[in-house]
Amino acid sequence: MPITQTLGYPRIGKNREMKRALEAYWKGKLDSDALLATFAAVTREGWRTQMEAGIDKIGVGMETLYDHVLDWALRFGLIPARFRDLTGLDRYFAMARGVPGIPALDMTKWFDTNYHYLAPEIEADVAPQAHFGDFLALVREAQTVLGARTVPVILGPVTLLRLARLSVDFGGMVSALLPLYRELLDVLKALGVTEVQFHEPALVLGDAAELRPHVETAYAVLAGAGLPINLVTYFDDLGENYPWIVALPVAMLSLDFTRGDNLALIQAHGWPQDKTLGAGVIDARSVWRIRPAAVTALLETLRDGVPQMRIGPSSSLQFVPYTASREKALPDALRGVLAFAEEKLAELAMLSTGETAGVDGAWAAFRAFAPADAAVQSRLDALRPADFTRALPYSERRPLQVQLPPFPTTTIGSFPQTPEVRRLRTRFNKGEITQAEYEAGIDAFIGYTVGVQDGLGLDMPVHGESERTDMVEYFAQKMAGFAFTHYGWVQSFGSRYVRPPIIYADVSRPDPITVREFRVAQSYTQKPVKGMLTGPVTILNWSYPRTDVPRHVIAYQIALALRDEIADLEAAGARAIQVDEPALREGLPLKLDRWDAYLTWAVDAFRLAVGRAAPETQIHTHMCYSEFQDILPAIDRLDADVISIENARSGDEMLRALADYGYPREVGPGVYDIHSPVVPSVAFIAGKLESFVRHLKPEQIWVNPDCGLKTRAWDEVIPALRNMLDAVREARGKGQEARSKRQEARGKKQEARGKKQEARGKKQEARSKKQEARTKIILHPASCILHPASF
Repeated sequence: MPITQTLGYPRIGKNREMKRALEAYWKGKLDSDALLATFAAVTREGWRTQMEAGIDKIGVGMETLYDHVLDWALRFGLIPARFRDLTGLDRYFAMARGVPGIPALDMTKWFDTNYHYLAPEIEADVAPQAHFGDFLALVREAQTVLGARTVPVILGPVTLLRLARLSVDFGGMVSALLPLYRELLDVLKALGVTEVQFHEPALVLGDAAELRPHVETAYAVLAGAGLPINLVTYFDDLGENYPWIVALPVAMLSLDFTRGDNLALIQAHGWPQDKTLGAGVIDARSVWRIRPAAVTALLETLRDGVPQMRIGPSSSLQFVPYTASREKALPDALRGVLAFAEEKLAELAMLSTGETAGVDGAWAAFRAFAPADAAVQSRLDALRPADFTRALPYSERRPLQVQLPPFPTTTIGSFPQTPEVRRLRTRFNKGEITQAEYEAGIDAFIGYTVGVQDGLGLDMPVHGESERTDMVEYFAQKMAGFAFTHYGWVQSFGSRYVRPPIIYADVSRPDPITVREFRVAQSYTQKPVKGMLTGPVTILNWSYPRTDVPRHVIAYQIALALRDEIADLEAAGARAIQVDEPALREGLPLKLDRWDAYLTWAVDAFRLAVGRAAPETQIHTHMCYSEFQDILPAIDRLDADVISIENARSGDEMLRALADYGYPREVGPGVYDIHSPVVPSVAFIAGKLESFVRHLKPEQIWVNPDCGLKTRAWDEVIPALRNMLDAVREARGKGQEARSKRQEARGKKQEARGKKQEARGKKQEARSKKQEARTKIILHPASCILHPASF
């Protein structure tokens, strides 16, 4: 039987214990000892679950209070100067969330997943130091629970630096870190650890070849510790870098066989006979059970050329919920083919023993339960190029759309999900109140939200999304083809957890989704309320889709449903509609040569959703994490009238890129970070606006927060928006003053031109008088002596 291994496990608690503990700690309702006790309990439960499932080698070290990348930055003393006066958990959470006057680290997506990591900032004056106490304590604790099954997980030096914001030489920092890594290995060896995992997912990126000298240097040094290293990669194959990576001096190499094509690389180049292969054959990012015949055939093929092999998940299991066994409300036929973390552990045991009976029958029952929808397929077959294009180009449709003051203000969509909102939803879901009572309560929250925006002076209000649990889940609940869990939470970042829907069948929209709430909101204000939709690519990427249907087909199905929704919103009077696509960028394949194919269908899905919108309808979109410099042609091809982007943590790099590209439409760069509880000052936001106009034309600029305000409290939101509006009024005043000065300057120039004209007139008059005088002299009678013969 092959050895089984894991690379990480869900770390939020089956009942979201970590979320409750973190948020209570931040509010001062829980002390640090209680927070750490909760963390320890959640961690031990995960270890025991894996041990009881019979896993032979259990990865220990991906567990975290907030983010594992932040953990490793701190363990190596990679602390930006602005945080160095803080200590302990105060420093840790300041780096994660920010504090007044100290912005947090930049947060961005972990490769192509929906998990967010905090990007280390390595400044020129940093001197790496070892702070491994918490990690070593974790390993010791694991040894008491797991014994020899304990395998410490270490974030590799190349990936750590590849993901960081560097103000130092890459190679120089590798050299500075290696003695500390070696020190850690020596201590682990002394603790009786028999092997370690070094996670280096950066090795699957398209630029991994550029990292080769650093990788080879690093692992030559690390191998000298004499502790067997399992070099772990995931999310894609090794590509052209396969030959030199498998030649590294490590004992084991774990590869992902659920994404990319590592099998073809092994078949083409062979496998080093002195190394063990960790075969990631269980998809750690999908909730579907394996298809035994396919996985068994894969393992048999691998055994032909790989003498020593382990099996395991393709990556950490943090990307799936804990267990499907608790989801009693799901139909049996669907639940029978679902595999969350615990079920994936069972699948490893099943593959290890070869006992796969019953799985094929479950898949047969599922296929009967979820047949194709002929109406949906007919709509897809009928699509033509015109369905993907607006009726008029931007230059012609923009004058027809809503006209607002300079630096128009809006928000990204959501407003605080208060305890009162959640209680109302819970009571409705439990049947304690009627549909009419629930809608009346939601309408009251909408009225308050619109009233706040009107009172503050926002130009384009939103209804606040109080009826929505999640920007994807809410839409999925209103569409056919989706299923939902009750306990299926996964971590997005920190204490922000989501429950991705499951796409199990063809997607359609039986009834309008957002029209009622839009009408309610518009009834409270004379200003144009912005309709709020989640885009097709984001709904797809933030769900668990079927793996036997092409992703672009599912995206087009969702787009057609949204197109119907846009038509209904227009009929209800919407003049602006936002179709959010924060997940478009994260869906990019990790290899550059696959980008064009993805971007073609992803952008087409957005264009299909909005293509039939009237020219008078202003289409907005929102995208998180401003890292679009390399896909600007695709962003341009979206043809959105207004795009809002995260900008507060990322600086103005994206604005410079938009300016250099010559982006022709309107942009709303985020003016403050909504992931931080810090209320931005007027001066801070005014400084942002001043920086914006250095890159974009004033008439292109919208003003908005970075993202939705769902996770913030009203006592944070109202002062932040008030300061935002005050900064805009100041900018408008400066703009009016500048216009007045320009008008005055034009007046003065006109006056000067008039005076010059008057002077020229006087000169002309003087010349005329002189000419007249000369004429009189010439024609004087005394001088006019004409001979008669001349007549």
